[in-house]
Amino acid sequence: MPPLTFVSPALEDYATAHSVAEPPHLAALAQRTRDELGGRSVMMVGPLEGALLAQLVAVTGATRVLEIGTFTGYSALWMAAALPEGGRIVTCDVSEEHLAIARDAFASSPFGDRVEVRAGPAIETIAALEGPFDLVFIDADKTSYDAYYEAVLPKLAPRGVILVDNVLWRGEVVGPPSDDADTAALQAFNDKVAADARVVAVLLPIRDGITVIRGAGR
Repeated sequence: MPPLTFVSPALEDYATAHSVAEPPHLAALAQRTRDELGGRSVMMVGPLEGALLAQLVAVTGATRVLEIGTFTGYSALWMAAALPEGGRIVTCDVSEEHLAIARDAFASSPFGDRVEVRAGPAIETIAALEGPFDLVFIDADKTSYDAYYEAVLPKLAPRGVILVDNVLWRGEVVGPPSDDADTAALQAFNDKVAADARVVAVLLPIRDGITVIRGAGR
């Protein structure tokens, strides 16, 4: 299955080729994910989005990162590489199958010691964590996006950023309210964030859409 993107494969390849290169350990993880998980590998962010995540970690100076939705660890390792010495990322997921691959990847990566894995429902993990977090990346079950957003917003650092993935949902968010639960949840979430006076948001049509959120007045 091709990666989710709203530009042509040629443009995607051109942008990727003119961005920071995918490190060998991440290329190997991406290939293992495709080999072992087949069509589910589309849940993994691509190298262009991974590079964007790393860039945002670096330019914000983030030292504490929270990732909601580990999958096989690809995005976590992109972000971990951009953390300064002493920086940490907490990543959580409910799938032991996916986490088994992620744990292997973290153990063999030069940046795996910066990653802490939490298994279990994300909303419970968030409740047990103390803030503040400099950057939060939400990429998990879509029907819970609003709950995750509300749970992490009070734990965001004063100049912290929330990144939310898949907000364009293959273009299905455009149009009337959907009967599909995931699509309807994303439509409602996008509308809520755009109207939320507590934050300033920019939705970027990169891959399957990523929204960058900061607190208003920060």
